[in-house]
Amino acid sequence: MKTENDIAVSARTAYLAEQSDPDNGRHVFAYTIRITNNGTVAAQLISRHWIITDANNRVQEVKGPGVIGEQPLLQPGESFEYSSGSVIATAVGTMRGSYQMRTAHGVEFDADIPEFTLSMPRVLH
Repeated sequence: MKTENDIAVSARTAYLAEQSDPDNGRHVFAYTIRITNNGTVAAQLISRHWIITDANNRVQEVKGPGVIGEQPLLQPGESFEYSSGSVIATAVGTMRGSYQMRTAHGVEFDADIPEFTLSMPRVLH
């Protein structure tokens, strides 16, 4: 059974070796996020909250309006995809969080961003 507020979030990541400096604790990752409205009403992405954790358990929190300067409105069945990046001090880390959404009826809800791994190639098996 479909519900009104059903947002699916998936992620793909890539290590950017040319922008990274591992000897100085700089590991740069790109990520592409796909947000799909599986619900029955339109929903707009209002803001984001990221929790980025490196292998030393150092946590960065990032909050702000929209994503990449946009606040996309997703009709039922529509998806929005964007790419961004993150810099952490270790070769491995994780990202997770939530998007704050608002339906066409003005109802606000959080869409969870499942945790995903940031990993330099050949570090994790």
